[in-house]
Amino acid sequence: MVEIHNTEELVVLEIDGTVARITLNRPEKLGALTPEMLERLERVADEIDRNPAVRVAILTGSGPKAFCVGADITRWATLGPLDMGRRWIRDGHRIFDRLAGLRQPLIAVLNGMAFGGGLELALTADLRIAEAHVTLGLPEASIATVPGWGGTARLPALIGTSRAKQLIFTAGRIDAATAERWGLVNEIVPTGNGLSRATEMALEIARQAPLSVQFAKQAIDAGSGIGTVAALEALAGALAATTADGREGTAAFREKRKPAYKGE
Repeated sequence: MVEIHNTEELVVLEIDGTVARITLNRPEKLGALTPEMLERLERVADEIDRNPAVRVAILTGSGPKAFCVGADITRWATLGPLDMGRRWIRDGHRIFDRLAGLRQPLIAVLNGMAFGGGLELALTADLRIAEAHVTLGLPEASIATVPGWGGTARLPALIGTSRAKQLIFTAGRIDAATAERWGLVNEIVPTGNGLSRATEMALEIARQAPLSVQFAKQAIDAGSGIGTVAALEALAGALAATTADGREGTAAFREKRKPAYKGE
C-alpha cells in the first residue's frame, strides 16, 4: 500500500513498502526552493529516518524540465545580509546535512535541470541517476555570489578539486555525458526513465540486509571524513548494546541495583 503524505505540499512524500519517494512539487517554478520547502524537506527527512520499514529513499523533481534550479531568487533577494547568513545559509546547511545523513541510502533522480542549490541538493544523495537531456551547473559566480549549501565541499569530494573549481569559477553548465565522465552521476538513462531506473535500483538495495547497507553507508562516509564522530558513536553504541554487559547495565538500571560487569 502506498502512503502519500499531502499532495498539495511543495515537497511530497510517498512511502511504498520499503521505498520512500520525495518529490519537489513546484514544476511551474522549476523546483526553485523556498524557505518553506527547506523546512518541509527537514520534516520529511526526519520522518523517513525514523520509519523502520523504509530501506531506501528516492529524491526527484516534478515536471519534465527541471529537478531543481536552486534557491528562489525572488525570496532570496528580500533577505538582509544577517538573515541571509542566519536563516538561508545556516538552515540550508543543516537541512542538506540532514538529508545526507539519512541512515538509508538516498538516490537522486535528475529529471531535468539541476543548477545552484538544486545541484547541491543532488549532492546530498548517495547515488545520482541523470536523464539524458539533463544539464547541471553552479552558476553562483555569474550573479555575484558563491555556492551556499555545501557545494564547495561536496562537489570536490565527488569529482576532484580541479573539476569543481572549473565548474564553479566559470559558472558553466555540463551535460549528462560529461557529468557521468566526471563521476558526478552514476548512470544516464533515456529521458523519462529516471524514476523507473531509480525504483529498480532502490528495490535491489532494499532486498539486501538493511543493517549491513546502513552500516556500510556510515563506514564509507566516515572514511571520507563525513560525519566521522557520529558514525563511530552510532556503531560503537549499537555494538555495546548487543553485549552481555550492555544487557546487564540496562537490567541493573531497571532493577535499581549495582551492575555486575564481566567484560563480555
